[in-house]
Amino acid sequence: MKQNSDFVRRYVPLQTIDLRQAIVHRVQDNSKEELKEVIADSIGHDEKALPGLGVLFEMIWKQSGSAEQTQMVDSLYQSLHQNETANPSPS
Repeated sequence: MKQNSDFVRRYVPLQTIDLRQAIVHRVQDNSKEELKEVIADSIGHDEKALPGLGVLFEMIWKQSGSAEQTQMVDSLYQSLHQNETANPSPS
């Protein structure tokens, strides 16, 4: 068991970093319009796009000030509570 947890500690973070880097590399030369299309095309579609959106959101979050972060959290909260029975899945 200990060997397995050592493996996870050593190698999983590296894989996560590689995924982030791959996602950033894939979109870093995109224009603003292309970035908007990437986001719009990913929302409500295949769940395979969710990690990429998460990386992009992480970048936005880190570059946002406190007021902007509060606004994003407020928007998320309202969306989650707008319809308590809402299903976020596109299916």
